[in-house]
Amino acid sequence: MPRMNHTLFVSASIAALLGTPGLAQDPQRRGGAPPPAAGRGGPVPRSLMQTAPKPLVANAKPVRTCESLASVALPNTTLESAAVDANNPTICRITAITTHPPAGDKVRIWIAIPTANWNGRFLGTGGGGFSGGNAGGVNAPVASGFAAGATDAGHTGGDAAFALDANGKLDWQAIRDFAHVGIHDMTVTGKALTEAMYGVAPRYSYFSGCSTGGRQGLMEAQRYPQDYNGIASAAPAINWTNLIVQSLWGSMLMNNGSNPIPACKLAAATAAAVTACDANDGVKDDVIEDPSRCTYDPKALVGTSAGDCGTFTQADADIIRKLWDGPRREDGGPLWYGQSRGADLNALATSRGTPLKPAAFGFSNDWLRYFITQDPQFDWTTITPAAYQAFWDRSFEQYGIVIGTDNPDLSAFRARGGKTIIWHGWSDQLITAEGTIDYYKRVQQRMGGAKATSEFARLYLAPGVTHCAGGAGPQPTGVLDALLSWVEEGTPPDTLTATRRDQAGAVTRSRPLCQWPLVAKYRGTGSTDDAKNFVCSAPNSRP
Repeated sequence: MPRMNHTLFVSASIAALLGTPGLAQDPQRRGGAPPPAAGRGGPVPRSLMQTAPKPLVANAKPVRTCESLASVALPNTTLESAAVDANNPTICRITAITTHPPAGDKVRIWIAIPTANWNGRFLGTGGGGFSGGNAGGVNAPVASGFAAGATDAGHTGGDAAFALDANGKLDWQAIRDFAHVGIHDMTVTGKALTEAMYGVAPRYSYFSGCSTGGRQGLMEAQRYPQDYNGIASAAPAINWTNLIVQSLWGSMLMNNGSNPIPACKLAAATAAAVTACDANDGVKDDVIEDPSRCTYDPKALVGTSAGDCGTFTQADADIIRKLWDGPRREDGGPLWYGQSRGADLNALATSRGTPLKPAAFGFSNDWLRYFITQDPQFDWTTITPAAYQAFWDRSFEQYGIVIGTDNPDLSAFRARGGKTIIWHGWSDQLITAEGTIDYYKRVQQRMGGAKATSEFARLYLAPGVTHCAGGAGPQPTGVLDALLSWVEEGTPPDTLTATRRDQAGAVTRSRPLCQWPLVAKYRGTGSTDDAKNFVCSAPNSRP
C-alpha cells in the first residue's frame, strides 16, 4: 500500500508504538475496558528461553558488593538504592533516576543483576501502551542469568497525560523520554552497573519486547544502534502515528453513521471470515493461514441472523468491510491498513450500553486528547470524517519524527553486526500485521533487497495468533534462543517453531513459522498437527 498519508512537504525519511522480554504484554486492551493491573502485563510465557544460555564469562564473580553500587558515579544519574533482594539473595536490585538538564524530567530505571551465575549478558525490556515498562520486567531475565533492565520511560501510569505539563502545554522532554530516550538511558545505566559489579562488561546485549516493547526495540536499532547486539521485536507498535489514529476508525464510522454494531455481530463476521478462508491453505484448523489472501465479503451476511443481536443490515456489512479495508481519506484514498480478517473486531470498534453506543479505543482517545488537541476534555464523538483526516495528518506531521519508529535505514545497526527477529500474529486485534510487513518491505528496499536484509533482519508471521500471545494458532516459542544463536554462533533461523499446548502443557499442535514472504504448506501426508509435515514455500507455489 502506498504511504499516502504522508503529505508532500514532510521529509520522506522518518526517524523513528508497544512488552517485556518475551512476556507478551497486552497493553492496548482499552476499548473502554480497564487495562490489566500490575504494570499492564499480559500472558506470561512458559519460560524466558527453551534452553538456558551457556555462560560467557568463566567463573564470573562480583568484584564488589551489591550495596556499594550506590556509590557508582553516572552522568546525570542518581542511584536511589542498591540492595540484595530480601526474598532472593541471588539478585542485586538497583533503582536509578536519570535526568536531562535543564529539563526537570525523571526517568526511573530498574536494574537487576545476578549475584552469582551471571551468564555474561544484558537483557533490556520494554513496556506496553503508554507505559514504558515496570519494575517486574526484570524478573524473568534475571532468573535466567541475565543482568536486566526496565524503565518507566519518564512517567508513571498508563495513560497519555504525561504529554502535557502543569500548564497544559506539550512537555517535549517527557514525550522524547517515552519515545526513545528512556530506553536508551536504561540500557546505558544497566550495562554500566553490570560492568561495575563484575569488572567486565556484558559480552552481548539483547532487547526483547512486544507491542510498545517491540516498538522500543526497533527504535533502538534505528536511533541507538550500538546499544544492542540482538533485538527480538514482537507485534511492534511501529508506524505509531498511523496505528494510533487507525484504531479509532471503526468507532468514528459507527458514530457518524449512527449505526453502532453490537459485539455479537462483529464476532459473527469474524467467524464467517474464518469459515470461508480457513481451508485456503489446504488444512482446516480454524485458522486463516494468510489473511491477505482472504477476500470474504460481509455482504453475504446481510439478512442473516446474529442471534440476540438481530439481523445483519447493509449498513452493518458496509462498516465491517471498511474495518477490514482500513482508513480512507474523504476522496477514497487509502491512509493505512485495516484489521485482518480473522482478528477480533471488537478490540478496537466495539459498542456498549443501552441504548447501544460506539466506544472509543482508550489509547486513541488519549492520543487525541493529550497529544493532538491538548484538551483533556476533548469529546471524540465530535469527530467527522473531515476532522478524522485532519487529525491523521497532524498526528504524522507533528509526531512522526519523534515517535513514528518507521525509519527503514538500519545501516548502522547492520554495520555493528546487529541482528533482529521480528514476528507478528496474523490475528492481532490491536496492531495490524500488515503495518509490520509494510515496514519490513521498506527496510528491504533501503538495505539492498531481500537477501541482504535477511542477513541481519528477519520477519515471521504467526497465523491465528493474537496480540503478543493467544488465539487459535500455535504460539511462537524459542524466539530468544534463536536470536542468541544467530548473534553468537552465526546461525540464522530459517524458521521459528510455534506450538499449541493443552492445559497440562503437552504440545497438541506445532507448525513452522516461515521467513516472510514464505508460508507453511502441508506436504499432503501425516498429521496436520505436526510441524515436520509442513514445508516453507512461496504463497502461490505447491509444497
